Amino acid sequence: MAKVNTADVGFERQIWNAADVLRGSMDAAEYKHVVLGLIFLKYISDRFEAKYQELVAEGYGMEEDKDEYISENIFYVPQKARWSVIAENAHKPEIGVVIDEAMRTIEVENDKLKGILPKNFARPELDKQKLGDVVDLFTNIQMKEQGDSKDILGRTYEYCLSMFASAEGKNAGEFYTPSCIVRTLVEVLKPYHGRVYDPACGSGGMFVQSAKFIERHQGKINDISVYGQEYNPTTWKMAQMNLAIRGIDANLGDFNADTFFKDVHPTLKADFIMANPPFNANNWGADKLQDDVRWKYGIPPSGNANFAWLQHMIHHLSPNGKIGMVLANGSLSSQSGGEGAIRENIIKADLVECIVAMPSQLFYSTQIPVCLWFLNRAKKQPGKVLFIDARNMGTMVTRKLRELSEMDIVKIAGTYDSYVAGTLEDEKGFCAVVGMGEIEKQDYILTPGRYVGIAEAKEDGEPFHEKMERLTGELSDLFAKSHELEAEIKKQLASIGFTIK
Repeated sequence: MAKVNTADVGFERQIWNAADVLRGSMDAAEYKHVVLGLIFLKYISDRFEAKYQELVAEGYGMEEDKDEYISENIFYVPQKARWSVIAENAHKPEIGVVIDEAMRTIEVENDKLKGILPKNFARPELDKQKLGDVVDLFTNIQMKEQGDSKDILGRTYEYCLSMFASAEGKNAGEFYTPSCIVRTLVEVLKPYHGRVYDPACGSGGMFVQSAKFIERHQGKINDISVYGQEYNPTTWKMAQMNLAIRGIDANLGDFNADTFFKDVHPTLKADFIMANPPFNANNWGADKLQDDVRWKYGIPPSGNANFAWLQHMIHHLSPNGKIGMVLANGSLSSQSGGEGAIRENIIKADLVECIVAMPSQLFYSTQIPVCLWFLNRAKKQPGKVLFIDARNMGTMVTRKLRELSEMDIVKIAGTYDSYVAGTLEDEKGFCAVVGMGEIEKQDYILTPGRYVGIAEAKEDGEPFHEKMERLTGELSDLFAKSHELEAEIKKQLASIGFTIK
């Protein structure tokens, strides 16, 4: 890989820290649209300017021909929306109005961006002096992709998303899935080519990681077609910007919509489906969807949408398609509301390929323990399921947050690969390949701990007799110390007139 500039050693944090001065009294949920909107505006302006100078150098007078940009998937930026104009007005009182007008003008010229860009920079509560300082910061750094270097701005956008997720806490689940979880899904599924779908796509992280995977394996991003859907309107807009920065041409529908009630891709049969739908969602509208064609394996209960999401994805799966999704651990064993029967039917259909129990504290938004479900219509090991217990993996990166390391992700994906190849050997406490008969004996409960067992304790090499001599000696010393402490406590109590009988 080509050597990259200083962006690799903290540029994203530099941008975050500098832009954070803008926040003032604004909530993180509100502030993120300001920062992410500015990043996006700078990105499309940089890409436009690079192409503009290229056309000027050619000398044919085509630098203002919109088609020259559209043909290369570059957004056309009108004169008054270009970053040079923004920079000139950075420290004028009307800077907010200038940015809002730039956003509107860009939307007019680019159909893909209509109704997506934030246009709230002129509001009084946004400190215009600080806004100008952030504009200066962006002006003084070139953030367009150059040669084989990483997409600096894409990384910055992703980094800021994660920081906003940390700041927003429980509300972060609406737009952000931790990248280590997404990477695990992607490394197992390996979406090299075909149709990739996420029916609860948030800010588009599944698609970004899929693109990165393809890039790492020397593939072409155009080998996949991206489809998604998102219910929250502001999150839907964030996803559109996130994917545009990455150069990913995605179909997220013409508007935000409820996946259950307004499926924007009703005929789609996807080759890879990846999702982190809302955990244990209740009151999701089951009473209005009792006869829905998607409920092939049973009608999901109104109090929990987990198996509604799972069956929605199965419905959209191609004949050779695969699913990787995040669900709360309750999905593995729950019997309430008919969930046990639905799970049993899906298992009997031989769709479940792998279940991974994940470690705790991976999410900013919840402490609920989660698992990964992998389903496959064309299993290489029919009649078998791979169980992986990864609960002891990961490293605490803060007091509340854990992350899977690169080594952890590689181990999980490698275990799955060995299973598919038929070469995997069971490892006590970590993984086991289990036949349908054994799963039936367990009442179709899919908790990995039931199947992988407990890891064998490592022998320390100390002979049993010597170990017992040492341990009993240590215990004797502790007893003696406790008697000394007891006597001292009695002595001190007696000195103030209290006696223990």
